[in-house]
Amino acid sequence: MKGGLFALGQSMLGSLRDLAPIVLVIAFFQIVVLQQSVPDFFGIVTGLLCVVAGLTFFIYGLEMGLFPIGESMANAFARKGSVFWLLVFAFSLGFGTTVAEPALIAVAAEAATVAATGGMIETSDEAKASYASGLRYTVAFSVGLAIVLGVFRILKGWSIQYMIIAGYILVVIMTMFAPREIIGIAYDSGGVTTSTITVPLVTALGVGLASSIEGRNPMIDGFGLIAFASLTPMIFVMAYGMVI
Repeated sequence: MKGGLFALGQSMLGSLRDLAPIVLVIAFFQIVVLQQSVPDFFGIVTGLLCVVAGLTFFIYGLEMGLFPIGESMANAFARKGSVFWLLVFAFSLGFGTTVAEPALIAVAAEAATVAATGGMIETSDEAKASYASGLRYTVAFSVGLAIVLGVFRILKGWSIQYMIIAGYILVVIMTMFAPREIIGIAYDSGGVTTSTITVPLVTALGVGLASSIEGRNPMIDGFGLIAFASLTPMIFVMAYGMVI
């Protein structure tokens, strides 16, 4: 119990240390440059305390739950020796975490609203919900395939740089032919997918798998899955825009 409280306290101190530069920058420009009083000071302080608490519990939860379960499952699949179930797990993990990603949900909803305003789709709630869902599931499917590709890379020992270069060449080519309205959404989709839920589990999967396979270096082979997860949504969303 004491060890858990100590670890939680350490996480809170780390959160305060990480947020301190942001607070100092905002305070400097508000007071010194703009020379204005801070509006709703107590509300801002309350919000800041909520951010500190949320960030603390989030990081503590990652270290206590998500990272260990991701690594342990990767180790178990490696010991089991079943490539099929490992790939099924990798796809399911990428798909499931991306569908639940709050940032993607927000971006998809905003994209649907803008698409309706711009006349790309009907302005009804059903049309916007369908567009947003289609965008979310397209991105989730692409991330699932990206994690499968990343796991294959770890298993086979392929070099990541050539795969990433080829992927971005394809992105550039597709950018020339994709509708202008979808290009920005596609590029943003690559960023919002790699956020609070996806990154910890996918990183733990890669590190755990590389640690369990003889001849693989967790530092060299264990990382890089997030790069695939941010690359493939751009390709698939532009393709989705071409079809829609």
